[in-house]
Amino acid sequence: MTTALIYLVVMVLVAAVVFLLSALVFGRGEELAPLPPGASPTRLPPADVTSNDVRNLRFQQVLRGYKMTEVDWALDRLATEVDELKARIAVLEEGREPEPVAEHVPEHAAENGSAT
Repeated sequence: MTTALIYLVVMVLVAAVVFLLSALVFGRGEELAPLPPGASPTRLPPADVTSNDVRNLRFQQVLRGYKMTEVDWALDRLATEVDELKARIAVLEEGREPEPVAEHVPEHAAENGSAT
């Protein structure tokens, strides 16, 4: 009985040491500091999105990755910007005045609250 108990205690100690060493070496696996609950780092300018805006885009992290509504909102904004740029290019190639492209507002943008 005591042998099994000693074996169990040694196994728990070894597991704790391995866990602590791996936590020190590998960290939590996050590159960004966690956000306060309810905060959203998702920001894009209202028009003329640049490549640096896309590179600096950050999403709120949730249990299983990123908050899906924020990612959907950002993809919709980028798709709108691509459509506007393609329309401008087509207009310039034809030599006529550009027509404003209607902004696509997804259903979840109102819920997201970060759609700026």
